[in-house]
Amino acid sequence: MQVIIPGGPQRYALRLVAYAPHGARLGLLPAHLGWEAALPLNDVSSLRLSYSASALGAARLASPCEIAVEYSVEGGAWAEPENGRFLRIKRSSDATDRAGALSFDCPGYAWMLRKLVVYPALGMVDGKRLFSAKSAGEILSTVISEGKGRGTLRDMGVDFDAASDSADHAWATTMTLGLEPGMDLLTLLINLAEQGVIDWCMQGRTLRVYNADTALAVNRAAGPGPVELRLGRDIDSAPDDATLEDAASAILVVGEDGLRVEVTNSSATMPWGRWESYQAQGGVTDEGTARLLGDNALQRAGGERVQLTRSITPYAARWLPLEHYAPGDYIQAPGDQGVLQALRVRQITLSCDSAGMVGGNLTLNDRFLERDIKLARQAAGILAGGVSSGGSGADPAPEDSDREPAAPTGLLVSPTAYLDEEGYAHGQITVSWDPVSADVNGTALSVDGYELVGISPPATGAVRVLATTSSAAVTYSPLEPKSRWQFGVRAVNGSTRGQITASAEIVIPDDQTPPPDPSAPVVDSRLGVVRVTWDGLTGSGTGMPRDFARVLVMMRDPLDSGDLGRAVEWLDRAGTAVVAGLPYNTDREFWLVALDRSGNPSGESAHVVAATRPLVDTDVIGQVIDGATAIIDGTIPASAKITAGTITGGLIQALAIQAGHLNANAVTADKIEAGAIQTGHLAAAVITADKISAGAITAGKLSADAIDGRIITGSVMRSAATGRRFILDSSTLDLRFYPGGSSNYSRIYSDDSLYSGETALYLTSGSSFSGISRAELQVASQSVRLRIRGASGSYDNGGNLDITNTYARYGYNDGSSSTQCYIHLDGTGYYYIRGRFRDTAAADPYDALHVGSYTIGGAAAPNWLHVPYGPTMATNMGPVCTVRDGGSGNSYGNNFTPKAWAVTYSSVSGFQVNLANSTSFALYWWSHRHAGSS
Repeated sequence: MQVIIPGGPQRYALRLVAYAPHGARLGLLPAHLGWEAALPLNDVSSLRLSYSASALGAARLASPCEIAVEYSVEGGAWAEPENGRFLRIKRSSDATDRAGALSFDCPGYAWMLRKLVVYPALGMVDGKRLFSAKSAGEILSTVISEGKGRGTLRDMGVDFDAASDSADHAWATTMTLGLEPGMDLLTLLINLAEQGVIDWCMQGRTLRVYNADTALAVNRAAGPGPVELRLGRDIDSAPDDATLEDAASAILVVGEDGLRVEVTNSSATMPWGRWESYQAQGGVTDEGTARLLGDNALQRAGGERVQLTRSITPYAARWLPLEHYAPGDYIQAPGDQGVLQALRVRQITLSCDSAGMVGGNLTLNDRFLERDIKLARQAAGILAGGVSSGGSGADPAPEDSDREPAAPTGLLVSPTAYLDEEGYAHGQITVSWDPVSADVNGTALSVDGYELVGISPPATGAVRVLATTSSAAVTYSPLEPKSRWQFGVRAVNGSTRGQITASAEIVIPDDQTPPPDPSAPVVDSRLGVVRVTWDGLTGSGTGMPRDFARVLVMMRDPLDSGDLGRAVEWLDRAGTAVVAGLPYNTDREFWLVALDRSGNPSGESAHVVAATRPLVDTDVIGQVIDGATAIIDGTIPASAKITAGTITGGLIQALAIQAGHLNANAVTADKIEAGAIQTGHLAAAVITADKISAGAITAGKLSADAIDGRIITGSVMRSAATGRRFILDSSTLDLRFYPGGSSNYSRIYSDDSLYSGETALYLTSGSSFSGISRAELQVASQSVRLRIRGASGSYDNGGNLDITNTYARYGYNDGSSSTQCYIHLDGTGYYYIRGRFRDTAAADPYDALHVGSYTIGGAAAPNWLHVPYGPTMATNMGPVCTVRDGGSGNSYGNNFTPKAWAVTYSSVSGFQVNLANSTSFALYWWSHRHAGSS
């Protein structure tokens, strides 16, 4: 029983209030035996309550009712938080319990949304309710209004509509969805939230829905007064549960048509070496999409997974739950190992015991887990399609023929970026649309499939068929980042193609994921300069990702508030950068910022302050020492002066000046007379590598044949630092050639991973002016391959020639199965041709073959057909044709009524076929060009 002690208002208080179902307030539930409420983000809340059957207020729980949690701060007004309304629909008790204790498990009000389901309607497609290019608000409003019309959840409020969300902001995305009849509203809400389309909650009996990551993702971790939960003040315990059970550094992705792609993560935390995983992705047919999905999976499995639970103590806390932060908000809180960082509140759990003492805990996601959620949403969108920005635009001249399929509707294009195995960014698109079920006249039609076409640049470039599919969604890659495209889809019915539905202009995104923050630099002062050393790792101790480019060494004056810092050096791997020219004994602040190959900057590493130390005492820096009158044996008094040139070599006793008498760097090159030091003056091996300053030996100091026949060690050798140069890297067996003023290099390198037990030689050109292709020559012991590749060198993008010990092949491949064509010859003496012949519309006078088809005849049609070639062929043609008679009485088996037909005319411009009657025929021909007479 709760004891009420008179006194001042509690700093933080909770209470329960009962309401009639969809009705008025019944009153307080003051005599509970304890309760606990969980308030999650984008899910159903829950309340567990214990109450005595004989206690004050128990009668209000005797029948189904609503229970509201309310909170008050410093005795102020009571407020009901979001998701704080619960349903008393499940109870339990024990008849042998003399105290008459009752237990209630009460789901949040949102639980009732499962009682409103989607009903069938007109216009069903494949048994589903189709919503084409609609906003989340329009889809939800339609489902809810239909349910209310049937009397379901009639008293539930909704404060969004088809045009704007609950914050009165326009919906950010549209989608094409097919809803199964019977799907409930709660499932639909949760699915849309999991795909990153919306955030939602209940406020009392009102459903609120927002654009994702807006109103329910307030960043309270930054700004002038950030919410910071501190250990011992706001948080009294912070358990972490961590595991490496799901970690992996390599994954094999298996798609359709034999597609197999291995993706690796060199920065994964793998104390026992390589761990592998497997992912089967039905419907994926291109390497770029498989690599994107595999890379997402590896990023989620790249290290230790940590679950963060933080117990809160509201009585000593500065920041209070629900008052200062709510589920979905970002706050500063102790993360893994207690380090303060920006975390997102995924759930607030509050409890109240029988004495009214309040406690609770938070479930938090760190930035890595938030990234995991976004990656999972991206993968779901790629595999399922349907969420994007829609558009319509110019029609790229569709083909026209008999029984033409209708143009697809509801076209949505969703572009994204991914990294190839070398860390270079490429683009990928996911395209979805409504299935086509009729021809242009509205007559029912079952199409054979669809073609995805691309136009680049939009409205002016040539149309390319990028992919074919039998479903109403497709993915395609790779595409060049920042390139401009217009994408379209058309249905295919046999050899007849429908009109193209085209998107608006799409700009392919570049990689926008910044690299992780680098580890803190080690800074020290030595020989008058500052040395900044980096270990090549991230701030969490893992390796940098494969698209890492360099770290910038940043420096600022810590005493100058206006100095925001500048880059003074950079490193592309673990090593040391030297910063010279700094004033003595003056602090400078150093830190590192990482950049990836797309130019995305990381956050800052930890800052380190250091100052350069002078080489000599400060009382003689800048002073002039002259005169030679007061030199006493072994000493030079301060009053003595030495004038320039008074001490010459002849005045110095042999061996009188030893190495120990000279300060570091005291003897520089300008103080040594040309030719004064000869080989005979130097002891054997007296000059070692550590006595030569960096850059001290330049090309002018080497004889023409000084390094002839010598071995040069070191992993990288280059002919110049910038401009026209070559770079030889022994660690990768890589020789690159840079023309003057350009970074578009050609390359020669070897690879021993392609064929077991041997090394293949590669030669690649620079990329094309447009940045979409490069040429590659591969030479191995039993194969020579020449091909045009994409700019990254990871995929084919044009003509190719393969010569091996078992076959030869010449053809064209741009990554699309619909445009791939080649001639193949092998050791069996056979050959075959893959691809398509050009038909009538695209014929040329010098084509060797002219092929095509046409439907002729019919009730009101003539019984003859003249087939023109289009152009006048260069020499005579030999037509070979056949007729398919689909007239009445002809069918599969022995039912056949023969009809006479014949080729009656042939010339360089065409030929003619005559039929015995006007019954409908389909004509197919193959006409070859020869040198004989017609």
